[in-house]
Amino acid sequence: MLPKPLTGFGIVITRPKDQAQTLSQSIQAAGGDAFHFPLIEIAALDDSSAFTQTIAQLDQFDLVIFISSNAVQNAMPFISKRWPNLPQKCTFAAIGPVTAQALKEFSVQHVLTPQDRFDSESLLALESMQHMQGKKVMIVRGVGGRELLASTLQARGAEVQFAECYRRINPQKNLDFLLALMQKNACHAIVITSSEAMQHYLTMLNNLKLESQCAAEYDALSALKICVNHARIAENPALKNFNVYVASTTGDAAML
Repeated sequence: MLPKPLTGFGIVITRPKDQAQTLSQSIQAAGGDAFHFPLIEIAALDDSSAFTQTIAQLDQFDLVIFISSNAVQNAMPFISKRWPNLPQKCTFAAIGPVTAQALKEFSVQHVLTPQDRFDSESLLALESMQHMQGKKVMIVRGVGGRELLASTLQARGAEVQFAECYRRINPQKNLDFLLALMQKNACHAIVITSSEAMQHYLTMLNNLKLESQCAAEYDALSALKICVNHARIAENPALKNFNVYVASTTGDAAML
């Protein structure tokens, strides 16, 4: 029997733990060891009053865009409670198929979704997004994030309002877990699938660099393969000449 392709390799996954299971199982099925080191943790808002006020006006919006499956999971229970029958006026859109599937689990059957790449640029390229004069758009997301979607739709004539329903935090204080794995030759690549997680990783790596006694540890982590699912996520580490690989498309199969 031929050896499985990832036998002897340890892969670190930085997604929130409940979003890492499928990829983790695929890595293990290919013979590898999957380790969880989440760089993003989804947390509730300290004050959700602005969000609840925004969704109370759902029937006034023409288009409601969900930026991620996290946005769906954190917003739709509140929306469904406030609107047992969703306003027929609203068109729902999702950044990609995973987010669209999450909406379908809340009985939202017709979801506008890009077909090739799954990002703000691809959603904005859809024909139905070109003529937005006079349209009211709600963007459901976590606190902060890219402004491209909102600014482009506003430039096309839309009135845009954010409905921020959760916040993202970095649960890690340092890179000691990765260093311990590397000392045992158990860590060969790290999977990073969001720009925010990448920024957390680079910040902690830079902090390590600033510690004069940690030069060897910094060099070791700098040589680690970084696997990302979008060229945008690769931009900052590529500038530092890190060892970055970009999947051909989104999804766990492409990452594997």
